[in-house]
Amino acid sequence: MTSRFTELAVDCHDPERLAAFWCEVLDFTVIDRTEDKVEIGSWVPTVEDVRARQMPPTVVFLRVPESRSAKNRLHLDVSPVDRTTEAEVTRLLALGATRTDVGQGPDRSWVVMADPEGNEFCVLRTLAP
Repeated sequence: MTSRFTELAVDCHDPERLAAFWCEVLDFTVIDRTEDKVEIGSWVPTVEDVRARQMPPTVVFLRVPESRSAKNRLHLDVSPVDRTTEAEVTRLLALGATRTDVGQGPDRSWVVMADPEGNEFCVLRTLAP
């Protein structure tokens, strides 16, 4: 048996705020919460499901006291499935994301953005028919 990728952990100041943002971005729901942690996902994981096959990971937002101090070494890429890339960027801006420059240059097919706590992510090409 190999290991499974089960969660992506994100350190943050406000787990509730970031969980709400990413639930809207990804169409996820909250599946667990405590005072300092909120877990979101597209399904409710069970040990049996995870052991049986690779399942989509959940995202866990963990409260930490320190701020982010450098560019992300790991980031998420998202692809819109029912609209253009620019329409998705507009939607994400309305949710609280910002455009950001990490040195990507102007002629790229993706858009670099940051969530409400400054974590970079990219909006890639649309997957809409």
